[in-house]
Amino acid sequence: MKVTKAGQGKPYEAAKHYGCWGAQYLSPAMGSQVLTLNISHFLPNGGAEMSAGPERAYYVLSGSITVRGKAEEHVLNAGDVIHIGTGEERAITVNGQQPASLLVVIATPS
Repeated sequence: MKVTKAGQGKPYEAAKHYGCWGAQYLSPAMGSQVLTLNISHFLPNGGAEMSAGPERAYYVLSGSITVRGKAEEHVLNAGDVIHIGTGEERAITVNGQQPASLLVVIATPS
């Protein structure tokens, strides 16, 4: 077992994200075989550019975001979850004037 206590996450900056900061609590570099777990915080007007990556899921902890794919768009609020498959493109924007926080779980192929 590996425990990372509150406040012990490793700060990170995600590529192609803006108005965003976060902490990484689990990753292959931290002892996991395939999972990365981040808490990402977005300022109002923050988000992420359209891009694809590994399989991931977002759980909205607070605030409201819009996740856009090539042919779909979803408004997510606190308590909502979205799964994004490997190679599926997505962009994120924060809705309104309140910040948004996400639990991000990424499956990294071994």
